[in-house]
Amino acid sequence: MTLNQLGYFYQAAVLQHFNQAAEKMNISEPSLSRSISSLEDELGVTLFEKRGRNVILTKAGEIFLEHATQILDDVKRAENKMHHLATDGGHIDIAYVSPLAREYIPRTVRNFLSLEQNKNITFNFNQDITSANIEGLKKGAYDLIFGSYSANEPNIEFVPIIKQEIVAILPTGHPLSRKEALQAADFADYQVLGYNRHSGLGKYTRSFFKEHGIAPNFICESPDENGIASLVAQGFGIALVADVDTIYRDEICIRPLISSESFSHTVYMGYMRGKYQLPAVQRFIAFVRNVQA
Repeated sequence: MTLNQLGYFYQAAVLQHFNQAAEKMNISEPSLSRSISSLEDELGVTLFEKRGRNVILTKAGEIFLEHATQILDDVKRAENKMHHLATDGGHIDIAYVSPLAREYIPRTVRNFLSLEQNKNITFNFNQDITSANIEGLKKGAYDLIFGSYSANEPNIEFVPIIKQEIVAILPTGHPLSRKEALQAADFADYQVLGYNRHSGLGKYTRSFFKEHGIAPNFICESPDENGIASLVAQGFGIALVADVDTIYRDEICIRPLISSESFSHTVYMGYMRGKYQLPAVQRFIAFVRNVQA
């Protein structure tokens, strides 16, 4: 059974005339008749009876028409949906780390959707640490991810999008707040708060201490800068965080690291290399690239 056979059957059933149905389907009447006869042989039932020059449906034909109509309607809806995806519609699944949730992701997506050609695109938003997002990307759950770079993923294209300086944050009035800049050794004598140790920023900031032979007394972990900064403001300890515009700044002091030890963190957009992307995803990738250019 083919879609062509279903189409020929449907037109013949509606018009009750093989010749008119053949004209509508742009084939010869003998070809349409042979196609329907083949369909009847396959189904094992007679679908039409002749009435003069016309044809009418048998009982089996009436039942089959219900199913054929539903199938053809589903095919039409699928064609319309694919056309929508190929033009101005589509859906994008993205995943990102929590520090991007407050401003970067909402602002970027809103600016993308504000363009006329993108207004019908929909998004699904997911938030987790980079390692979990990478696994979701590889499994096909996400089209794009935003977070840290991973050198162990050669099949993922990582595009740098944001460069963030890493700074020290302290409670106001903290003894170290009198210093213009801090060094790694300053963290050895105080309780320290940090990012989730399994996150990209958690691993990256901890590398700073490891490289300088410091083993801080970590007392708490948090997924983002504002969670850490809120605890620092209440005197729980000091921390290294990415200096982002949206960081909570009340009742904390921000200090750079001394110039010889300063370092920054780069946030990346990631997607699978060589994988087909819907036009909507392709446009969003190009949009993000152009914004950062």
